[in-house]
Amino acid sequence: MPATLDTRPALIVIDLQKGIVGLPTAHPAPEIIGRAARIADAFRQRELPVVLVNVAGGAPGRTSVSAGGTPPADWADLVPDLKQQDSDHTVTKFTWGAFHDTNLDSHLRDVGATQVVIVGIATSIGVESTARSAHEHGFNVVLVTDAMTDLSADSHDHSVGSVFPKLGELTNTEELLDLLDAAHV
Repeated sequence: MPATLDTRPALIVIDLQKGIVGLPTAHPAPEIIGRAARIADAFRQRELPVVLVNVAGGAPGRTSVSAGGTPPADWADLVPDLKQQDSDHTVTKFTWGAFHDTNLDSHLRDVGATQVVIVGIATSIGVESTARSAHEHGFNVVLVTDAMTDLSADSHDHSVGSVFPKLGELTNTEELLDLLDAAHV
């Protein structure tokens, strides 16, 4: 079933920042960035909310995998390809999901968003965590599967094939852009 757009969708771009896009990913990061930038431009042209999320740390609990060392100074900087605008809302998170301990929920409600469109890296981490929370907060969720990738193809495929259909509607960049054109939103 194709995605449906509400009258006030908001775009959430997850972790397209220098430190993340430089990691080896299952799909080429420049292609993911390019698609996300096209979608962000389309949202801005329609004066729809754009939220750019970066991660600047991690949750304090112990894990079996160490993050390792101190990241470079520009690690959390958003990639310039996103052409960040003054109208964009920026969320800096310290956990996987963009809703936890941030103002994302209140911002989305303040701008009248009833739906979120999510893109970014990594599919099974930041994207999935944010999609789960968006769903739990009562937002309609659209996941643009060709505008996201993961560090592992298996993890990406699992999220897209098994988890995302239970959280929202799936689409690709071209279908989403066509929906935006058809909806005149």
